[in-house]
Amino acid sequence: MKKVLSALFVFSLVLVLAACGGNADKKSSGDSKELVVGASNTPHAEILEQAKPILKKEGIDLKIVTYQDYVLPNKALDEGEIDANYFQHKPYLELEEKEKGYKFADVGAIHIEPMGIYSKKVKSLKDLKDGAQILLSNSKSDWPRVIGIFVDEGLLTLKDGVKPEDATFDDIKDNPKNLKFKYDLDPAYLMTAYNHEEGDAVAINSNFVVDQNLNPTKDSIAIESKDSPYANIVVTKESNKNNKNIKKLVEVLHSKEIQSWITDKWKGAVVPVDK
Repeated sequence: MKKVLSALFVFSLVLVLAACGGNADKKSSGDSKELVVGASNTPHAEILEQAKPILKKEGIDLKIVTYQDYVLPNKALDEGEIDANYFQHKPYLELEEKEKGYKFADVGAIHIEPMGIYSKKVKSLKDLKDGAQILLSNSKSDWPRVIGIFVDEGLLTLKDGVKPEDATFDDIKDNPKNLKFKYDLDPAYLMTAYNHEEGDAVAINSNFVVDQNLNPTKDSIAIESKDSPYANIVVTKESNKNNKNIKKLVEVLHSKEIQSWITDKWKGAVVPVDK
């Protein structure tokens, strides 16, 4: 009986050692590492889907978590639920860091989504009547973008010395049409406001527009210029900015393959950034 028990013990020990050896071999062979990135549905998550198989070849298993608003992706990053996020531009990031104390790092600009003005009531900004109401988001980083469009169209002028990218509604000097700007709406609600014909015009970021099968370059009545500084960026924690997997993600997103796909897919509604 003792011999049988001894034999069983030796056999079990061999199995355990074999299993450990197998795991060690698997780990040392460069088994894929998971990288969790939070993103808006469109176009961010779609772009990341294109990057997924390329990263897979590099041993990185990209997991994409989608969000419907602009608040949760940074909260999730701060709490360690995700490794990085890809949904915001630099001015929004800076505002979030200032207001909430986040310690984040911008690790790469990927694309620009031009801000557009949409209306079912008029065909151009110049057709807006006196006192027309313009709806826009409650995100302060969007305000100068919208103001800049109206300045470019000649409907607003700013106080001396104020740059459009720094402008607030208090910086408006001349407003000949007495336009009314309502800026307390959730960004995700703006498409609903447009579809319900609320206000006379609605300022909407392209990621919400393309998600509803509209083309910003064709369906807007005015659109942000292509030299906009509001590029969408990949963001991670400051302490994680040198993470090799995140650097590889940015490298892939800057690749000719991904940039060409963005251009072909959105025909100017989403513009890749090569930097």
